This record gives sequence, structure tokens and C-alpha cells, in this order.
Amino acid sequence: MTTEEVSILFKALSDQTRLRMVTLLSRREYCNCEFVSIFGISQPAISRHIARLKEARLIHERRQGQWIYYSLNPSTWDRLPSFSQILEDLGQHDAVILRTIDQAPGCPLPDHERL
Repeated sequence: MTTEEVSILFKALSDQTRLRMVTLLSRREYCNCEFVSIFGISQPAISRHIARLKEARLIHERRQGQWIYYSLNPSTWDRLPSFSQILEDLGQHDAVILRTIDQAPGCPLPDHERL
């Protein structure tokens, strides 16, 4: 994953309401009106949360008449690496991180004296 992809993913999951939405969606699909009722916030606010989750490709929608139902996007969730794998990928492929590592001065303290 690129730093941009990781950033989008973390932004999508950095909000308590969106985390709760994802937890609910892991059990079944929901429509906007159900989320409005569950969370007690406005439909436009729910739509903004949905948009952030869709941007990260964590959920997808299914239209049925005038209703839109949301569920987890299994193709994204199945491909998500573990957090340690994300950090490893970033450390190996991100040019900014690689430049920083190459330019960073060494710490003068022995390893056992570092925090």
C-alpha cells in the first residue's frame, strides 16, 4: 500500500462513528435511514461518513428502488494487510521515508540506553 492509500484508510477508520458503522456492517447491510436512527445524527452527516468509507473502498452500496443499502466490501477487507505489514510496506516503498532513513543521523546512545 502507498502512503496515500494508508492515509485514506486510516482517515476513514479514525472516527468513532465510522468505526461503529463498520462494526455494524460486519453483521449485515444497513440503509442510511437506519444509521440516522441508530446514531441520532442528521442524514447529511451520515452521508459524509458513508462517503469517507466509500472513498477508502471499505464499503459498497446496493440500490433497491429508492433505497440504498450499504455493506462491507469484501474484496477490500480480504486484501487489507495487517498493521505490521502496512508499516513494512511503507518502510520499503515510500521514497520520503527512505530518504529520511538515509539522511537521519545515528543516535549517539547505545541501544540499551534509549527509551
